[in-house]
Amino acid sequence: MTVQQAVGPDPYFPANGDPRYRVHRYELALDYRPAPNRLAGTARINAIAGRSPLAEFQLNLSDFKIGRVRVDGRQSHYTHRGGRLRVRPAKPVRPGAAFTVEVHWSGNPKPVDSPWGGLGWEELEDGALVASQPIGAPSWYPCNDRPADKASYQISITTPSAYAVVAGGRLLTRTTKASTTTWVYEQAAPTSSYLVGLSIGKYQTVLLGDPGPGGVPQHGHIPAHLLPEFSRDFARQPQMMDLFQELFGPYPFDEYAVVVTEEELDVPVEAQGLSLFGANHVDGARGSERLVAHELAHQWFGNSVSIADWRHIWLNEGFAKYAEWLWSERSGGRTAHQLAAAAHRLLSSLPQDLRLADPGRKSMFDDRLYQRGGLALHAVRCAAGDEAFFRILRGWATLHRGGAVSTTTFTAHAARFAPEPLDEVFEAWVYATALPPLPVPDARIPARPTHPPTNAGPV
Repeated sequence: MTVQQAVGPDPYFPANGDPRYRVHRYELALDYRPAPNRLAGTARINAIAGRSPLAEFQLNLSDFKIGRVRVDGRQSHYTHRGGRLRVRPAKPVRPGAAFTVEVHWSGNPKPVDSPWGGLGWEELEDGALVASQPIGAPSWYPCNDRPADKASYQISITTPSAYAVVAGGRLLTRTTKASTTTWVYEQAAPTSSYLVGLSIGKYQTVLLGDPGPGGVPQHGHIPAHLLPEFSRDFARQPQMMDLFQELFGPYPFDEYAVVVTEEELDVPVEAQGLSLFGANHVDGARGSERLVAHELAHQWFGNSVSIADWRHIWLNEGFAKYAEWLWSERSGGRTAHQLAAAAHRLLSSLPQDLRLADPGRKSMFDDRLYQRGGLALHAVRCAAGDEAFFRILRGWATLHRGGAVSTTTFTAHAARFAPEPLDEVFEAWVYATALPPLPVPDARIPARPTHPPTNAGPV
């Protein structure tokens, strides 16, 4: 496992995160009442100081009322302004020492303002969901909000018993007392703060496929009236799981869940071990199947293998985009090269001022980054040939499982497997802004894969 901690503040979000320490575990105990949208919580955060003494440090937390803050059991001085909870321990934490922070907070959670609208905790008509990418996690819990600072999580949530709670990870216990139920989830794998997903609503739960011995349990949580459409739209997700495990290596977490909310979402949202879809993504005609593949692929690329900072977001989105194309290719739809050609035509008509390796904060969710990221991987495939390319992808997901990486990590990784140097490919597609010519497939790439997954059926 590679953990590449960024040494300073994230250049895109310098107010988020504190590189002077790292967290290895969060234990969150929450009580949420949907009707008044009231959240009360206690966080126990186990962390390790960096190379310098910690006379003070910062957590990110939105505008809640703070009950108390303790470090190693001792009351600590704090200030809380502008989404920053600054904590001064009773005595400085020694370099490299483990320490524990306890925070009590309460209030009405609401999304964090951002250039892309509200992020994080969203109150729904009947329930709530969390969609935090990239900086929404502080909307509901105190955290060191930087993608490279990955930790394990235990989340306990008490709600009225009419509601189901779905979080990423394994459900340990569900305990009902009087009119409330407490759900306890454990996510043992290292998780970035923005990838802690949560949904509270009235759902019917179904099992997708039969995982069999040693397989990956896949559950859907959906409003009952959408079950017929869901059953068709997500029917091929188990085949996607099989294909992606073949191409990328074993699924990196214990389980995978998808939630469909009653409300519409602009785009689905990935979380660790969990993806959130809107009712508009369920039509009974597989109209959003590429997005089902995209969100599943993020479990390898973005969630298990995470980015050191937000400059490298193409390593999340370009890889998930290419996984869409691979699913299409292997399930009887258009080949990756046909889809790459369509993406190239689209990009050729748009401004060519985006640099994949550092797109800038304004462009980090630009559709051009997704399309060009997919094309960059297709260019690597065309240059290296299929055998080397899929060794690159599988090795990337396996060697860096649970870690945090950068663009230079990937270019160095790819060079180890490619039969010929890839410097010109990366310079043209990742570091330059002008759109290169459409990559030409290597003769070693078959026009149509010879082994599509079984039971794939036509798209």
